[in-house]
Amino acid sequence: MDRILVIDDSAVQTEFLASILKDSYEVTVCHTAASGLQEAKDGAYSLILLDVIMPDMDGFTVLRELKATELTKYVPVILLTSLADIQYEEKGLLMGAVDYVAKPFSPVIIKARVSTHIQLYHYQTEFKQQAMIDDLTGISNRRCYEGASIAKWREAVRFSLPFSVCMFDIDKFKLYNDTFGHPAGDKVIAAVAKTVSSRLQRSTDLLARYGGEEFVAVFVGNNGDAAFTFMKEVRQAVEDLHIEHNSPVSPWVTVSVGGITLVPKAEDDYGTYLKLADAMLYDAKRFGRNQVVWSNAGKEQWLEKG
Repeated sequence: MDRILVIDDSAVQTEFLASILKDSYEVTVCHTAASGLQEAKDGAYSLILLDVIMPDMDGFTVLRELKATELTKYVPVILLTSLADIQYEEKGLLMGAVDYVAKPFSPVIIKARVSTHIQLYHYQTEFKQQAMIDDLTGISNRRCYEGASIAKWREAVRFSLPFSVCMFDIDKFKLYNDTFGHPAGDKVIAAVAKTVSSRLQRSTDLLARYGGEEFVAVFVGNNGDAAFTFMKEVRQAVEDLHIEHNSPVSPWVTVSVGGITLVPKAEDDYGTYLKLADAMLYDAKRFGRNQVVWSNAGKEQWLEKG
């Protein structure tokens, strides 16, 4: 059942709205702007009904805050008001509201508007998700990675958390394609993605297909030693699939991994450390492939098979 948040200081008004919508939706009511903002950030809502005139903070200010917050910026907001002035309606729509309903309103109109905007919200959400998924592997694509990785980097900066980024690719993949054919190569890419993603399942983890047979992973919270150990286990899990490969590296399909862990500061640049992770991947290949090479904030290098 979809969840709707009503932010309105009028107990009579919120009770009326809840009675109209409760049979079809889960309705939460907040009588102050401050509590409404907090609830919007804490809960997963499909729609917000927001009164414009409230004593502690007007609805336009609340709307501005909702649209400036990552967790709530895409949730549709319908403004409710007795201000029957086209200037106010224009202001709300330009600020990001999806609709504007003047009081008093009929139950039929409210139900129709709510249903329409929730359906649109689901359609847009599904479209965005599909646009961010790699068709072959079912994991995040590079477009998704580029946005999500920066968000996780900023989170690590804000809370002074260890941040790890690693690059890995399938060893001698061109040789595999030449030997077994491209359809078999696609299956290998998908199998590797599935194996790695089954181990990267925390909300702070991100795995994406970077391009071709190359992948990128980001995780927050692990120190360097833990991240290095974890990726060694991931590398071994890929080898343990025992997918046949006519390669000088191994009789099986394997991956080479390069990564770096640091506690980023505001002045640090994410792109610099992504390049360092790529340099660690280059070293893993240079040292013989099928191994993990890791750097602890660029100060020391750990070799799995040094």
